[in-house]
Amino acid sequence: MTAPATTAPPAGTKTAWKLDPAHSLVEFSAKHMMITTVKGRITDVEGTIYTDERDPKNSSVEATLKAESIDTRTDQRDQHLRSADFLNVEKYPLIKFRSTRIEGDREDFKLTGDLTIRDITRPVTLDVHYEGRTKDPWGGERVGFSGKGKIDRRDFGLTWNQTLETGGLLVGNEIKIELEVQAVRQG
Repeated sequence: MTAPATTAPPAGTKTAWKLDPAHSLVEFSAKHMMITTVKGRITDVEGTIYTDERDPKNSSVEATLKAESIDTRTDQRDQHLRSADFLNVEKYPLIKFRSTRIEGDREDFKLTGDLTIRDITRPVTLDVHYEGRTKDPWGGERVGFSGKGKIDRRDFGLTWNQTLETGGLLVGNEIKIELEVQAVRQG
């Protein structure tokens, strides 16, 4: 297993790409009352992708999401998700991801890393697709990726729930994650 990067890689070996939050999307979904799916997103995201063109398996990702930026389009639900019942944003304002391993080819690969929510760190694997690389109208270079994965929220101390009259749970434990990421080449 490749050790996670703790600082930027040596100059000349990797290319740094800064996430563009205006063109990136971090979404999640969970079952509600066992019959519908509620979707949301975290809107305040920053991070860096380090690509190694010679050996993509040496590439890495670091990302930070501000938990208070959670948005499910329902203020009351968002406030509950920010509370101590769930994310406890006052005590744990950041959600972090740091990659540890990449397996696959340049187009489709598994990105494994350490996800930290509420100061609890667990491994997560995302299925990622390389969407391409292009020049923007201002002379910059951009790269895009899409990804999917899932976690069990209980693994991160997110255990609040209510039992329904029918015996099911109000909030599903499986959280699906979907990403659309665009990043700008640095330097």
